Amino acid sequence: MKGWPGEPDMEHDVLVAQGPAAAADGKPISNVIFDFGNVLIYWDPSVVLLPRYSQETIDQFLDNDISGFYDANDRMDGGASPDEGVAWMREHYGDKWADILRYYLDNFEDSLTGVVPGARVLVNDLKAAGIGVWGLSNWEKELFPIALKHCEILQRLDGRLVSGYVHMRKPHKDIYEKALEEFGIRAESSVFIDDKAMNIAGANEAGIRGIRFSDARKLRELLIEQGIDIPAVQ
Repeated sequence: MKGWPGEPDMEHDVLVAQGPAAAADGKPISNVIFDFGNVLIYWDPSVVLLPRYSQETIDQFLDNDISGFYDANDRMDGGASPDEGVAWMREHYGDKWADILRYYLDNFEDSLTGVVPGARVLVNDLKAAGIGVWGLSNWEKELFPIALKHCEILQRLDGRLVSGYVHMRKPHKDIYEKALEEFGIRAESSVFIDDKAMNIAGANEAGIRGIRFSDARKLRELLIEQGIDIPAVQ
């Protein structure tokens, strides 16, 4: 099974305000909280492996049932070190996959393949309109400085909360509440943007409306529909 396990069905590019977030539906949005990977910047683990591994091996490594790659990522995102992640994979899935994970971690920079088209201008337009622009991401704390150094868009945010530093991770409610506290903002004035459905559901549990991301142009149009005064798509 490729990808993170446990993803619920959810449409892309619609405002989701379920459960505790329903009380915020229709209220003005003054803060936009972004996930990082595949929302602001592209993250593609397969690119790291291309120089050394066949496509068959890459496909198997990215199949969680075979290698445990995404489970290992969850552990590292939650506070485990890279060495602890590799040791866990070695114990549970064997030397082959643990050695590939080590290679991936040592060459992590190659997984960051660029800014998502339209994201940089969208962030700048939101800031120019007086909207708070924040970041909340699952990321291993020893790897995140690599992304911050190489991806200027992350430096443009008004504040960032990264899971590996606080030993919490999405989609659990506590990390969203921690982000609201750290940023000094309120759930009912915020919207959370993420490409994973489970993380939108987690935001809703914390009272934050969410949008499952697929495209920066569609996101721009949806934010304008919600009353944010930024330049429209012409």
